[in-house]
Amino acid sequence: MREILGRRRRFLPGRRRGGKPAMLAAALTCATEWHWPVLPGVGLQSGGSGARGCSCPHPDCVVPGAHPFDPGLLAATTDARMVRWWWENRPTAPIVLATGGRAPCALSLPAVAAALALAELDRMGVRLGPVVATPTRWSILVAPYSLEVLGELLHRQDWVPSSLRFHGEGGYLVLPPSATGAGLVRWERAPLPGSAAPWLPDVEAVVDALVEASTSAPGGGSRLAY
Repeated sequence: MREILGRRRRFLPGRRRGGKPAMLAAALTCATEWHWPVLPGVGLQSGGSGARGCSCPHPDCVVPGAHPFDPGLLAATTDARMVRWWWENRPTAPIVLATGGRAPCALSLPAVAAALALAELDRMGVRLGPVVATPTRWSILVAPYSLEVLGELLHRQDWVPSSLRFHGEGGYLVLPPSATGAGLVRWERAPLPGSAAPWLPDVEAVVDALVEASTSAPGGGSRLAY
């Protein structure tokens, strides 16, 4: 079935129809329907002034709330019982996808450059799967790739902007409808509803357009925006 480019859908932490908490429902969908290994992220805590910082012990955390901590990344699972236990005990915890292996990988870049890249990929007729967005960065989910394949693709480029990030084996990505220090995580292009795992393009189909968009974006793509 062809991946349909849908409207933006905004998800807020809360309760879905039927009373199941939205974060738990989303985590179970990822783990049991799509077979994506997930775990709860560290989350946010409120400061004395009302500001919300990362719950990890690092005061200068650059991705507040948006990374694994306890449990660590290796704990990611598709087991429904474990996922249910995690989010019943931490109902607002971000959903962290462990990328690589048999799970999706991703390429991410600052939001302005990402919008340019998606427009170019649409113009080229490239079929895309899900796209995850925060106010600062967008991530295009792709089929699993190896470091060797990625290295060959990047070797062909004259220059790779530092703002372009790769989420492969041993990496992670925060999924909707998580709340992080950068803001709410949403689907810029949502997966089709249903039990089948979302279709994903090969990394070869998108990397050239992402490098070009990063290079032509304001600042030359050299600013690493988390």
